[in-house]
Amino acid sequence: MRLLLLLLLCLLLAGSAGPAAGQPSTPPSAEIVLGPAAFPINEYYIISFRLRGAPLERYSAFPDLEGFKKSGKSSTTTTRIVNGQTFTELTITQRYAAFTEGSFELKPFGMTVNGLELKSEGAALKVGSQQSAAPAAPGTAPLQGLGLLDQLFGKPKPQEYVEPRDEAFLAVVTDKQRVFVGEGVHVGLYFYLRPQDQSVLNFYNFASQLPGIVRQLRQRTVWEESFDEQEVLPENVQVGGQPFLRYRLWEAELYPLNAEPLTFGAVELQMLKYKVAKKPTEGLDDRLEGYKTYRSAVRVVPVLALPPHPLRDQVPVGNYELKEFLDRTTFHTGRTFAYTLALEGEGNLAAVNLAAPPPPAGLELFGPEVQQTLTRQNGRVGGRKSFRFRLVARQPGVLRLDTLFQLIVFNPASAHYDTLRSRLRPLVLGPERSATTLRANPTDPFYGAALAEADPTPQARDAYGDVRRYANLFLGGLLALALVGWWRARR
Repeated sequence: MRLLLLLLLCLLLAGSAGPAAGQPSTPPSAEIVLGPAAFPINEYYIISFRLRGAPLERYSAFPDLEGFKKSGKSSTTTTRIVNGQTFTELTITQRYAAFTEGSFELKPFGMTVNGLELKSEGAALKVGSQQSAAPAAPGTAPLQGLGLLDQLFGKPKPQEYVEPRDEAFLAVVTDKQRVFVGEGVHVGLYFYLRPQDQSVLNFYNFASQLPGIVRQLRQRTVWEESFDEQEVLPENVQVGGQPFLRYRLWEAELYPLNAEPLTFGAVELQMLKYKVAKKPTEGLDDRLEGYKTYRSAVRVVPVLALPPHPLRDQVPVGNYELKEFLDRTTFHTGRTFAYTLALEGEGNLAAVNLAAPPPPAGLELFGPEVQQTLTRQNGRVGGRKSFRFRLVARQPGVLRLDTLFQLIVFNPASAHYDTLRSRLRPLVLGPERSATTLRANPTDPFYGAALAEADPTPQARDAYGDVRRYANLFLGGLLALALVGWWRARR
């Protein structure tokens, strides 16, 4: 009997405990926790999230904070057992190191933890000096480790950084100390640095800085031939006998239009420069991002006027060579042949012009057809400009092209004027022919009669306009009749 009562009591206890054991576990939850809004510069600002009721599977990145640099993460797991149930809480903390003192804004942001969407309204942060660090609010438990945890893991300490010395500089470089009016001068903007400085220097927002720099370097009194934009890559050069890396930021060929000096004012380029840890520590960043501005020196290039000459304002300046071509080897009176005169070399080819000379008696001249090709390479601008003429000789004999085609140029290398003349003298064969005139073909019965009966009276310029107007009125009337017929047929 006692055994039976004991069994019934056990069944009752099991029945009362069954529903509690069968209750569903607590659903997972997460929240974002922000550190104190006011803190000294020698301490980190922290952003954490806490996850409860589930193991961590995945989470999105912590936000970037303007004025701060991410400086490592830490994780803390807290386990509690209540009434036989186990509760686990995981905290992931991101540390941020402030670049400088001042007020900053942590904008509202969101994170995703195990598929849970978390939101934060942000905060207004105040970074003070080490002496004036604001104390933590009463009743707020700090998130850093305390007591035995500090002894076990060591409390994170702010890293001390120093700015290494560099030998980098920004320079405007020209390939000539002085130039003549119209003579080309190559101008380049370069950034130089020692190979060992690559680890602490980097370009910052270069695409946005470059247009403003180029506007300051451009000159008002020049013809500019800009080089195509290219990728900024380092070149190995020697400066004062020491190896340097040179970055070509911008380059152009400038041709002065008058004797006003070319003045390139100082321009500035902001670069990223990293401070390095004074005592590198495992687990902490060894570099701290900062900025440094480099300024170029002012450069002036004097411009010399050309020596006196009757055609000084029209003479092209450059180092040119004359090339000439004929489209055939035999020449006959009354037949057209082509003559091409081309200038090749370095100079402002856009300023080179050659008009058709007045032809002598017995020669017809047409043209020119002009073609220009420019090549920009290795800091030099050169090319070719050709003038193609068509000639028809009416008299046999030697045709002296040198009396027709000549071009006066100024050579800046020798500082003298040169006259480039044609060296070709084609021999024209055949009988003398008269100049071509427009006349009817007597062997054509139709055109001969039509031209004889044609009315030579000039017609008004708008004669065809009247015909078009009358034709439009006629077509409009036909369309109206068609619409009336369609309407009556439907009735």
